[in-house]
Amino acid sequence: MWRELATEAMRPDAKPETVRLAVITGLVRATGARYGDLLRMRVEDLDLGPDTARAGEGAAAVRHGKHRVPRRHRLPADLVVLLRHWMSVREELAVELEGSIPQALLLTVHHTHDNGTTVASGLPITRQGLVLSWRRFVHRTNARYGATRTPLPTRFEQVRRAWTEAGAGEDG
Repeated sequence: MWRELATEAMRPDAKPETVRLAVITGLVRATGARYGDLLRMRVEDLDLGPDTARAGEGAAAVRHGKHRVPRRHRLPADLVVLLRHWMSVREELAVELEGSIPQALLLTVHHTHDNGTTVASGLPITRQGLVLSWRRFVHRTNARYGATRTPLPTRFEQVRRAWTEAGAGEDG
């Protein structure tokens, strides 16, 4: 799933939602972060190395859980490349906003509605936005593959736990 999303996100015609979802899955795989941890992440929490350097390992500072325990995680080179791409996509998303670009790492990718009010793209995403984005992806993917492979779970927490138990989110 991660490779498929990452490959699709790096295509020139990739939708911003696909790029954001690939970033989310990549960060969860590398750090074991939950939704709340991802929502707290800011751009300055990432160390992607110099822009002119070839892609190498990076690092992310994640504040885990309700006590916000800070941990630094290594990021693999393929995720660093994807995160650099997301940085340019997020700048484009925030072009319509007045003032500076929000410091939140994850932004809304299209105009949304919040209690009847239209909210512009480029603003920090909400927990509900993350949940809906994952569910849309799952329903599309499960419909595309039908009975040819095991369906993806609709709750992202199940995927996060599977990766964490398999050791994907541990520092090495």
